[in-house]
Amino acid sequence: MKITHLDIYRFSIPMEPFVIATGTMDYAQNVFIRVHTDTNLYGVGECSAFPMIVGETQETCLAMAKDFAKIWKGKDALDIAARLQDLHNYSAHNPTIKSAFDMALYDLAAKNQDQPLYKYLGGLKRSIETDMTIGIGSPDEMALLAIKYKQQGASILKIKLGKKPATDIERIRKIREAVGNSMIIRIDANQGWTFDEACYCLNEMSKLDIEFCEQPMRTWYDDYLPELRKKTSIKIMADESCYTHHDARKLINSNACDLINIKFAKSGGIHESLEIHQIAHEFEVPCMIGSMLESRIALSANLHFAYACPNIKYFDLDTCLLGHLADPVVGGVTYQGFYLDIPDTPGIGADADEDFLKTCEMWRI
Repeated sequence: MKITHLDIYRFSIPMEPFVIATGTMDYAQNVFIRVHTDTNLYGVGECSAFPMIVGETQETCLAMAKDFAKIWKGKDALDIAARLQDLHNYSAHNPTIKSAFDMALYDLAAKNQDQPLYKYLGGLKRSIETDMTIGIGSPDEMALLAIKYKQQGASILKIKLGKKPATDIERIRKIREAVGNSMIIRIDANQGWTFDEACYCLNEMSKLDIEFCEQPMRTWYDDYLPELRKKTSIKIMADESCYTHHDARKLINSNACDLINIKFAKSGGIHESLEIHQIAHEFEVPCMIGSMLESRIALSANLHFAYACPNIKYFDLDTCLLGHLADPVVGGVTYQGFYLDIPDTPGIGADADEDFLKTCEMWRI
């Protein structure tokens, strides 16, 4: 199956401002691609640039996408490992835009076998419930939002923290008081605390029934994570500290985390994410599948991946519920409340809406 050309789109999705410890996003800085072949099949991929986390912007993703497209033209789309190695040979990093190209290949491979992606990957459907994320605001504002989500039927909250420690503790106290003991609360500091601040916050919050804490400190403090684990009863999940399966191996071998968050925008897509999952599975370290601000295209790929990976025990797949003001997708994942499902159509099962694409800047390579 030879790649003939690629279409690249500036896939910007307007959204309500979303605040985390390291910055604010006013729109989803996404890129959408279609990899066309000499058959009647094409593969779709999407990525969402989150510069304050991964360091890529929509502009850098678009620039690299044009170069990647030239590298792939005329080559076999079904040799996934070789095509991804082509990209790694050209660029050492850029995992976010690589994830869109990776996704398109897996979409093509599953379509070529006339299977939904999760079956192509050897998976089975299961019940998957997403958490609901609350961005950083005042303690009272966050508590009101927690009540709103509880009333809508959410049972799991993920709370963004990482600002002033005393205020962060107040945020969690207010939220726990507002929703009572029935809801699961997990927290994400997005690297916002120092070691001492993390110790203080986690020990204070240990009284508030916290399921786990994602990425309490900057990645350059990874060597402090084993000590932090000894000083708190709250489980630690590595997010920004884990991009590749080599990161996962080092974290696990140094006893630096209890859990690992897998995101395509960090790993470069499905191929490397499967490697991370395998390492974690071997060491009995549970994983979460997470996301940036993708549309239901990439979210559909996330769900297929989760179906295929039994060691993924936690699901942070609320990206489309976090204030997207447009849904530029046909087919794909659907929400029944906070539970996700997807039709058994070949490949990822989602595509971009043609009317929305007409409004997007496009390049054909």
